Amino acid sequence: MAAMSQSISTKPPSGMRDFLAADVQRRRHVLAIVQRVYESFGFVPLETPTIENLTTLLGKYGPEGDQLLYRLLHRRDKLRRALDEGLQAGALDELGLADEGLRYDLTVPLARVVANYKDLPAFYKRYQIQPVWRADRPAKGRFREFYQCDVDITGSQSMVADAEVAGAIATVLEQLGFADFRILLNHRELLRALVAEAGIEAERESSALIALDKLDKIGVDGVRKELGEKGIAEAAAGALFAGLDAMREPGALERLAAGQGAGANGARELLELLAAAAGSPAGRHLTFDPTLARGLSYYTGPIFEVQVDDLAGSMGGGGRYDGLIGMFQKQPVPAVGFSLGLERVLLVMEQRGMFPDLGIGPQLLLCRMAGVSAADAVGTATALRAAGLRVELFADEAPMKKQLAYANTLGAPFVGILGPQEVEQGVLALKDLRSGEQVAVPVAEVAGRVQGA
Repeated sequence: MAAMSQSISTKPPSGMRDFLAADVQRRRHVLAIVQRVYESFGFVPLETPTIENLTTLLGKYGPEGDQLLYRLLHRRDKLRRALDEGLQAGALDELGLADEGLRYDLTVPLARVVANYKDLPAFYKRYQIQPVWRADRPAKGRFREFYQCDVDITGSQSMVADAEVAGAIATVLEQLGFADFRILLNHRELLRALVAEAGIEAERESSALIALDKLDKIGVDGVRKELGEKGIAEAAAGALFAGLDAMREPGALERLAAGQGAGANGARELLELLAAAAGSPAGRHLTFDPTLARGLSYYTGPIFEVQVDDLAGSMGGGGRYDGLIGMFQKQPVPAVGFSLGLERVLLVMEQRGMFPDLGIGPQLLLCRMAGVSAADAVGTATALRAAGLRVELFADEAPMKKQLAYANTLGAPFVGILGPQEVEQGVLALKDLRSGEQVAVPVAEVAGRVQGA
């Protein structure tokens, strides 16, 4: 007797999901608002490939980010050669096995595009809404495949550009129905100055900022422990937290901006940004937070993060990355961007019951009785759809009881019953499944009755 084949799991891979009708409608609702707002700010769309060269991706996100990149193995003969060479050498070379990967974010692909296309506007305002992938451990509200909704401006060093991307994000959130969100604000130069003043060596600066970026997830004690594991002395860690506490004091940012010491330029840029954004939708939501770090290594100036009270972590973030595009070409190009995480927004909106009635599924199920031809049924359904209704036609020949039961499983509010007499008279027996009322209505008037109910 042949061995039974192993059962195949029908679940998607861990950290990835299927989206059924209700999920898709909610996502479309949010994305329609995001797109409309972004375009109202003058941003134009961009889409880039799912797969990027590893040379494009590696070295842009810091050591931890590089570890979370999904790498694609070489195919066929190229993979076979790489494996043979690795076996002969006694060790497999990871980079020799792959030269492409799934995109980790949308910012690095943008930087590649700006470096590659010389005819883009001097001030390139683009938005991009696409999925990204990270080989992370999934947790609540975190996934290995997720959508980012990015806005970026390249070519300008003005803090007005920073205020504009923050304003676009704030407008999206307000139009989605959020009122209690905060846009936390800090500056990488200010952080670097505090790290140096704490006595942390320059070669450990990146490690310190990556640890600090986890403050909202693991707390002060957790960050102190991670700093120690990265070789940062306890005294230096204590000095860093003392410096951060001092920056929280009223007037600390203004006093630093008035001087000429380390971090003064960063403080001046933050004050300039806050002044520029005062009249924008972001103005009332921006809050200076000296502990905000943002773990990605390409940030160079102001950094942002969106938070709400009932979500661990952020709904989005971004910042200025004036050095990133220059990694792809000789001439540096200033840039700033902000990314909204679609999955985080959907999670909070669902928990709070913020979605309107999105009209999922058909408004009317068209049922046909015996003696009605398929052509008459299809023609009636076509006329109802042309009038603006969402209509499903029951395809099989079945007892009316079964057709009505199916309408209930769909959640359709109305059923239209088409019999030989209705065909002859040009009417439909329209049944309201909520009230049980049934009336004969001319086909041309059905849409108005259903939409007005």
